[in-house]
Amino acid sequence: MDLPYLRANPHLLPTFLAHQRLRTTPVGGGSIAVAERVGLDDGTQLFLKTWPGGISAAPTDGAPAAAPPGFFAAEARGLRWLREAGGVAIPEVYAVSDDLLLMEWVDHAEPSPAAAERFGAGLARLHNAGVAEFGAPVDGYFGSLPQDNTPGHDWPTWFRERRILPLLRLAVDAGALDPADATAVESIHLEAPAEPPSRIHGDLWPGNILWGPSDTPWLIDPAAHGGHRETDLATLFLFGGAPHLSRIIAAYNEIHQLEAGWQERIPLHQLPLLLVHAVLFGRSYRAAVLDAAARYR
Repeated sequence: MDLPYLRANPHLLPTFLAHQRLRTTPVGGGSIAVAERVGLDDGTQLFLKTWPGGISAAPTDGAPAAAPPGFFAAEARGLRWLREAGGVAIPEVYAVSDDLLLMEWVDHAEPSPAAAERFGAGLARLHNAGVAEFGAPVDGYFGSLPQDNTPGHDWPTWFRERRILPLLRLAVDAGALDPADATAVESIHLEAPAEPPSRIHGDLWPGNILWGPSDTPWLIDPAAHGGHRETDLATLFLFGGAPHLSRIIAAYNEIHQLEAGWQERIPLHQLPLLLVHAVLFGRSYRAAVLDAAARYR
C-alpha cells in the first residue's frame, strides 16, 4: 500500500492492519490511545492512533476493545476544522473510523525562539478565523471525557454551563473533589472581555504542540470549538509552560493584541483543563482546582 492507494481506499486500512500487511512501530504518545508509526511501501511514514486493546492489538479470543462513540471522528473533525483555517500547521487526516485515526507523521525537533514566534503569530491567525457561536454543531471529547458543545452566544454563561459545571459533576462522582469543593467552584464570578468567538484548539497545554523541523510548530489532539481566545493562551502556561512562552505571547500580540488584564484571567481559563485532570487522575489535582477558583470569588 502506498499513499495514493491509501488516499483512494482508506476503508481498507483496518483489513491491512488486522492481517499485519503494514509495518507498525510503537511510539510514545499520550495516556489515552495507542500510538504507532506506520510505514507504507513508498516510504511514507504516518501516525496511527487506536484504542487500547482494539484493532491493532495482539489477537485475543475476545472482541476488540471499542473506543467511546465518535471518539476518533471528533478528533479528525477538529483537526480538519483547524487545518482549513490556516495559521498553524495541522497534520493531515488520511483515514478515520470508529476504531482508528491515521494522520500525517511529524518529525520532532528542538523548539527554537523562531519557532515560538511563528507559533504565536500563527495561533493569532487561527483565532482570527473565528466562528459564529461559542461551542460547536457536534459534541466532542476533552481527552477521553465527553464534551458538551451545545452552542451559545454569551461566553460567561456558556463557559459555566458547558465546561465548568459538567466537569465539576464528573470530578465529584470520581471522588477527586468533595461536594463542598464543587459548591465553592460553582460560586465563582466569570468575567472576560466581550469578544466574538474564536476558532480555538481547546486543549492547548504545552504537550499538544509538536515542534517540527524548519522551525515549524504543529498542533495535535484538539478539543476544537468556538471559544474565547484567552482559553488557548491560558493553557499554554500549565505544567511548566510552553517553551519560549514570552516569545509566543509577543508574536501573538503583534497580530492580535490581548485585552488588558488577560494575565489575571489565566487561572479562570485553566479551570476546565485542571478539572479534566482531576477527573482522570484523581485528588492530586484538587488543590490546583481550588486555588484557581479561589481567585474569582
